[in-house]
Amino acid sequence: MFNLEFGINYMPSTAIISGILLILIGIFGYAFSIIDGNTSLTALIPAAFGLLLAILGFAAKSKENLRKHLMHAAVVVGLLGFLIPMWRILSQISNIKVSLAVLSQAAMALICLVFVILSVKSFIDARKNKTAEV
Repeated sequence: MFNLEFGINYMPSTAIISGILLILIGIFGYAFSIIDGNTSLTALIPAAFGLLLAILGFAAKSKENLRKHLMHAAVVVGLLGFLIPMWRILSQISNIKVSLAVLSQAAMALICLVFVILSVKSFIDARKNKTAEV
């Protein structure tokens, strides 16, 4: 049905795409906060995480000898990008109201979770391929 055998060579592109999505969420969130009259720099948090992911993705593409380390760093950024907004959402679950901030946090958590899952799968596949070659 859907083959998830990306391999570590495709993960820099996945980091870049995830980063771009997070940057867009941050920019749209900030723009709407300006329009709404509740300007908040915290709306740009997804963009900051996205910028880190994109930078790590571009660096991993250009520095093949550092790709493994850069992608592991990207997974840490992705994991934090999942855990932080999820913690904020879950800590306010009893009185949560659907708002742009909540939707932005949920979207950030989802994108980062998908990125982490794909990365872990890629690392496992790379390890299997490495041991199969030996």
